[in-house]
Order: sequence, then structure tokens, then C-alpha cells
Amino acid sequence: MKRTSLSRLLPLPLAAGLLSANPVWAQQALPAPTAGEDRLDTLQRQINEQNRQLEQTRQSLEQQQQALSRLQSALNEEVLANARARGAPAPAVMPVLGQAPVLAGQSAPAQATPPARPAAQPVGQAPESDSRPPEVAQIFDQPGVLTPPGKLVLEPSLQYGYSANDRVALVGYTVIPAILIGLIDVRQVKTTTAVATLTGRYGLNRRFELEAKLPYVYINGDTVSREIFTGSAQDRVFNASGNGIGDVELTARYQINQGGPDKAFYIGWLRYKSRTGKDLFEVVTDCVTRCVANTTGTGLPLDLPTGSGFEALQPGVTWLYPSDPVVFFGSLSYLHNFKRRNVSRLLVDGKRESLGDIEAGDIIGFNLGMGLALNEKAAISIGYDMNLVGKTRQNGEDVAGAVRVTLATLLLGGTYRFNERVSLNVALGAGLTRDTPDVTFTARVPITF
Repeated sequence: MKRTSLSRLLPLPLAAGLLSANPVWAQQALPAPTAGEDRLDTLQRQINEQNRQLEQTRQSLEQQQQALSRLQSALNEEVLANARARGAPAPAVMPVLGQAPVLAGQSAPAQATPPARPAAQPVGQAPESDSRPPEVAQIFDQPGVLTPPGKLVLEPSLQYGYSANDRVALVGYTVIPAILIGLIDVRQVKTTTAVATLTGRYGLNRRFELEAKLPYVYINGDTVSREIFTGSAQDRVFNASGNGIGDVELTARYQINQGGPDKAFYIGWLRYKSRTGKDLFEVVTDCVTRCVANTTGTGLPLDLPTGSGFEALQPGVTWLYPSDPVVFFGSLSYLHNFKRRNVSRLLVDGKRESLGDIEAGDIIGFNLGMGLALNEKAAISIGYDMNLVGKTRQNGEDVAGAVRVTLATLLLGGTYRFNERVSLNVALGAGLTRDTPDVTFTARVPITF
């Protein structure tokens, strides 16, 4: 029997349709009915080939999904880094197939069709937008955001502070309660400070930055006193002031973890404070021969110092927790003042009084705050700052009259973003303890280059 082709047994249109729908059949004729085993082998090979192609397609799809996940993660990190570099609350970036990334809190486009292809951008570079989250006002000395890699931030700032303390000294003895024989020295000490600071921050990479701070200090102090039982009818005012370069500071910060929306960021930092400013032992003190057990002079400095007089090292950790619509932040630190040996102070007659070894008390610092965005350009922050200052020691023993001091301040700040490079940040502090300045006002203008 002669073999009849498929096109002669079937109508021409149906045969053409089968050939176009089955390219394998079009290239290979069906085996003869007598060769059943060959036909089964051919079908099995075709099935195996289809399975292999499906497996390759599945693997290719998995690779594309992994690449998409990496690109989405890079985009999320870039958007988050840009927002944090400006002090903004961390936005959540949600991938939407066929659409541009959508920030948490924004609605996705109603159109489900893919938008037109945007202009080519570097991989991982988040597109800038005027609707990005606003900045959070900085109210503490240590900022909680890092500078983007390769960026330089110059931040001129001005801080004004005022404090007034009352002091009552009783010198004498009592015969019966409420009757004193001797002197009562009542003093009011009013101190005004103004500190102009130029701060520079540079981002070395995505998680590490360096900071340098150069302050210029002006300080004025007025001591008002009147000795009762001496016949004096007027207050005596002792005035002293000082100005000059303060203590230069260097700080390194490193982001410890990845963080993200509803996941805290932890930033470790280490600050070194020099003693470039004029300290209390370099200014002239109003005493003759010596200050201890010497009634000649007031015992007060004729010029006020602009520095602490001690080198210090301060490690700390700052944390930020974004929780829409607010950002919680705070820090914990410990400042250690290095001991100074063979210290002496300068007296009015040009002589120096030896004080021996002096070690200022260490400081434990803690603060906590919350930031809230008002609109695209403005935000406010409120926080609490507390420092526990230890006793000063001289020659291994506590200085007479030295006590532990608690400094507590309630802070309220606000920020306004003029453009992508320049912002204005202000902070107002109110002292909550007698040893804390009554009021402080700080204005900062960070400029990004």
C-alpha cells in the first residue's frame, strides 16, 4: 500500500491549520503505523523536550524575580537614605507590579496599565520628588541621621543661653534658733552665653560619616551680692566676661543595622572633645597668694573660661524608630573626662597656686524625643534631655563641697525646608532643674553640597 500524505486525506484548509499549529509535525512526518515503538519514542522525546523548555523558563523566571527583588531593595535603601539624610521620617517603599514604587501613605495610581517608560536612571537611584517626606527638627546635639556618601554638609549655628542662680552663705554661729551672730552673704549669679559654631559632616559611605565642630564662645557673668550686718545699703556687682575659641570636637558615626519602617535604626558614635578653649586654670583668679583660706579677694575669676579644661571621650548610641506618622528617637551616652596632673591656677599677683591632680566628674547622658511632619516642608519635634554629672576629685579625693548634679532640659524644635539643599532648624530648651540653664535657644542652617 502506498503511503498517503496528510494533505491528501484531509481538506486543504484543515491540513494547513494543523501544520501551522503543530510545527513539530510540519517538520517530521508521522511514523508508519507498523512502527509503534518508534512512534512512542518520538512522542516521549517531544514530551521531554517540552518539559526541559518549561524548566528553563521557570529558572529564568526565578532569576528575573531575584533580580527584581535586588533592584527593589536597592531602590528602597536609596529612598530611605535620601529621606534620612535630610532628617526625614523613614518612608516605606512598596513594590507594585507594572507601576513605579509607591511611598507608604500615598495612594497607588488607579490605572493598572503599565505607564510609559521613564527616562533612564542609574540602578538604585530613587527619583527626587517635591512630595518626599519632610524633615524632622533636630533638637539634640547629636543628630540621628547620616550624611549621604560623597556629600558635605556645612552647618553654621548659634546658641544663646541664660541662667540665674541664688546662693546664700552663712558665716557665724547661732545663740538660739533663728538668731545668727555673724555674716549672711546673699549672691545672685547671672550668666549669659552665646556660642557660634561651624559644623562640617562628610559621608564616607552609606553607613559611615565624620564630623568636625569648631565653636566660638562668648560668656558674660554678673555676681550680685550684699553682705548683711555690715551697714551696706547697696548691692555689689562683680562682672566678668570671656570670649574666644571653644573646645574643638571630632565625631565618627556608624549605622549598625539595616532598619526600616517599623524597625529601629541604631547608630553608634564616638566623640572626642579637645581642650583648645581657655580653661578655668588659665584665667586670672581674684585671690592674693592663694584662694583657699584667704579672705583677700572674691575668689572669682576675673575672666571667664571658654573651655572645660579637660579632654574627654564620649561613646554613645542613637536610635530612630519610624512609626507612621511620627518618628521616635533618642540616645544613650557616657562621657569620660581625662585626669589632669600637676594643675595650678593663676592669681592676681602673678603667682600660681598648685592644685595637684584634678579629675572632673564623668557624665551619663540620656535623651528621648518624637518628631512629627506637618507638611512637605515643615516639621516639629519635642524631647527631653538629661545628664548626670559626677563629683570632681582632687588628688584622689572628692573636692570639698562637690556634689552630683542633674541637668534636665525640655526641648521643643521646628524645621523648615527651603529647598533640597538648605533648611532652617530651631530649638528652644527650658531648664527643669536649678543647675540647668533657664533657657536656651539654638538656630541651625544645614547646607548640603
